[in-house]
Amino acid sequence: MLQYDPLGCLPDAEDLLGDDTPFNQLEHLICRLLEATLAMVWADRMDWFFGVDMGIYYDPDQPAIAPDGFLSLGIERIIDENLRLAYLLWEEQRVPIMALEVISHQPGGEYNTKRKIYTQLEVLYYVIYSPHRQRKRTLEVYRLVDGKYQLQLGNPVWLPEIGLGIGSEIGTYQGITREWLYWYNEQGKRLLAPEERVQQAEQRAQLLAERLRSLGVDSDSLV
Repeated sequence: MLQYDPLGCLPDAEDLLGDDTPFNQLEHLICRLLEATLAMVWADRMDWFFGVDMGIYYDPDQPAIAPDGFLSLGIERIIDENLRLAYLLWEEQRVPIMALEVISHQPGGEYNTKRKIYTQLEVLYYVIYSPHRQRKRTLEVYRLVDGKYQLQLGNPVWLPEIGLGIGSEIGTYQGITREWLYWYNEQGKRLLAPEERVQQAEQRAQLLAERLRSLGVDSDSLV
C-alpha cells in the first residue's frame, strides 16, 4: 500500500536558502546583545531559541520573512551540531512569541507588510526599535489582542508569557556606549549583559583580594 508523507513533500532549509541577506551592524549588535544575555540568564534551559538575521518560512510557496531578531519558546534550542539554517514553521510547529524589527533610518515595511504577516502568523509580541528617532519614542512594543496589535505603555514593558521585560537605556556593549535594548526582571531591574557580568565578577575578586591582603592573608595561598 502506498503511504503518503505530507511533510516529505515540503522543502527543507537548504532548498529554500539563496543569496546572503545583508544586515546592518547596529541591528546585528542589538539583537546579539539580547541573545547573549538570554544565553546566560537561561543557561539551564534548552526550550528556547533566539534567531538573529534568520528567515522564518511560513509557507513553502512564499519567500521568508526575516525579522532582525525573534524569540521562540517551547522548542529545542539546538537541533544538531550544524544548528539551524532557517526557521521553518512546518518543522518547528511553533510560531515565534516575539519578533523584533530595528529601523536603521527609514521604515521598510515594518508598519505595513511585515506587521500584516506577523498578525496573520499570530506572533504575540511585535517590537519595533527606531534608534535614530529624536522626538518620538524609540521603542514600541505591541501585543496582539483580538487580531490587532496594541501598543503597550512603559519602558521597560513586562512580557508575562516570556517571563521577562524588554526596554531601552544607555549602556555599554563591546566598548560602544549608546542606547541598547535590554531584558529586565519583573521589578524593572535590568539584567546584566555578559561582559558586565564578567566585569562584576572581576571587581568582586579584586575587592576580596584587597580585603585578604589587609588582613595579612596571601590570596594566592588559598588557590
